[in-house]
Amino acid sequence: MPTLPIIDLLIFLGWTTLAAGGLLKAIYIATSYRPTLFSLTPSDLLLVALSLLGLALTLAARTWVRLNEPRLTANRRAVASRDAVSRAVAQDQLAAAQPPAPAPVPAENAPEPAYGWQRIR
Repeated sequence: MPTLPIIDLLIFLGWTTLAAGGLLKAIYIATSYRPTLFSLTPSDLLLVALSLLGLALTLAARTWVRLNEPRLTANRRAVASRDAVSRAVAQDQLAAAQPPAPAPVPAENAPEPAYGWQRIR
């Protein structure tokens, strides 16, 4: 089901409700008569209009995200792989810049352990 007609309908209803609330508010200010539209005051109509327009905006944003999700996901993956490659290159450069580790000491020349009971020869 296409969402664009629903979004258009919500926007139309929101602006119509806002205009009706403005008209009622103008009558409130100009006269002592207090009309209502389906027992809704101008402030009630303002809340209804804001709700309808907010729903239209939310639906439009959700539709946009759903349509652009594959492209956004691909961009995110590309950035993540590029970062992983740059980290690997930086680690390789760091490893190449460090001096080589000293050679291990042969077992026959290894020092005696200095903890606990000393070995007796």
